[in-house]
Formats: sequence, structure tokens, C-alpha cells
Amino acid sequence: MATPSVFELSGKNGSDSVLTGSKGTFIVNNTVEKTYKCRAIVVLQDTVFTSIKEFGSATDVKGNYIAAVATAIKAGAIITPTIGKIFDKIALTSGSVALVK
Repeated sequence: MATPSVFELSGKNGSDSVLTGSKGTFIVNNTVEKTYKCRAIVVLQDTVFTSIKEFGSATDVKGNYIAAVATAIKAGAIITPTIGKIFDKIALTSGSVALVK
């Protein structure tokens, strides 16, 4: 297996790359909560999150990944779940993101 470039993140077993989007992506650009299991959130424009939920939980965990939760995250930021977790539901207040499976 080749060493991942700065544009790739390896999956937990190191055999696949998250940011290539080879397993699919979905663009969220509205304020409706989207259910979509993903391993990365790529911020496409300055974005304020309403909530980020991990699979199997109804708890908003955005505070685990964002220090100032009411402040916009700048375009280009990449948010990945902690080891063993996967994001499941994402809602935005403003902005747009790509959810990467």
C-alpha cells in the first residue's frame, strides 16, 4: 500500500482513503438535518453547524470537534470522527459541506 498523500486520510484498516470519496459523497447546503453515514466532513464554505451526531446516538457532539460551536468553520476544514466512530446526522445553520463516506 502506498503512503497516503496530504490529500488522503486512511480508513481504520489503512486499506482505503477517505478523502478520495471512492465510497460516495453528499453535499449538504440547506438547514434540514441529513442522515448519511460518513467518515469525513469537508467544509466547502464558511459553515455554522446546528448539530453533528455520531452513529447510534441522538446526542449532538459538535462540541467534541469544534471549540467555538457558534462560530463559522472556515472553508477547507476537514472534520473526522474519533477512532471507532462514524458521523450519522449533520444539520447546518449556514454554509455547505461535503459528507464523505
